[in-house]
Amino acid sequence: MVKGTQKKSPARAVFPTPGHDHDRCASDAIAHAEATCAAHKEKLTPIRRRVLEALLASHAPLGAYELIDRLADAGARPAPITIYRALDFLREQGLVHRIESRNAFIACAHNHASGDPVVFLICEKCGAVGEAASAAVADTIKSASRAAGFTPKTPVIEISGICVNCKAA
Repeated sequence: MVKGTQKKSPARAVFPTPGHDHDRCASDAIAHAEATCAAHKEKLTPIRRRVLEALLASHAPLGAYELIDRLADAGARPAPITIYRALDFLREQGLVHRIESRNAFIACAHNHASGDPVVFLICEKCGAVGEAASAAVADTIKSASRAAGFTPKTPVIEISGICVNCKAA
C-alpha cells in the first residue's frame, strides 16, 4: 500500500437489496425468535408472533397504531395495551427495536446481545431502516459510559440520510 493511502473496505449490506428474498429473511427472523424465547424459557404467544410478523412484513418502522391496523386486517382489532405489551416483550428479548425519532418499532435484523449499541441508518426518501453493527462504535460507547460511571439502558444511535438503494435510483 502506498504511504498516505488507505485501502477502502467494501460497503456492507445494511439495507436489503430491492430483490432480496424477503420470505427467507422473515422466516429466519421467526426461527431466531423461537430459539431466543426457548433459550430464555419464554413463550412466543400467538399475539407476540403476529406483532413480530407484522414488523417483519417490511423493513420500515411501524407505530403501534399502524400495527393495530395491520393486525385488524387478519381478524378482530387488538387493543392498544395488547400491542404495547407484545412490543415490550419483544424488545426485552432483543427481537424488536424502538426508533425513537419515529416513535415506531422495527424487527431486529441482527442477532446481537440486547445491551449492544445499535446504529440505525434511516432513509429520508423510502423510510427503510438499516441496522449497522459496529464494534468500534460499541467499544467507544462502552468505554465512555464506564469512564462516566454510567450504565446505558438503550444505547441507540439514529442517523438520517439517503440509503444506497435510493441513491442509486
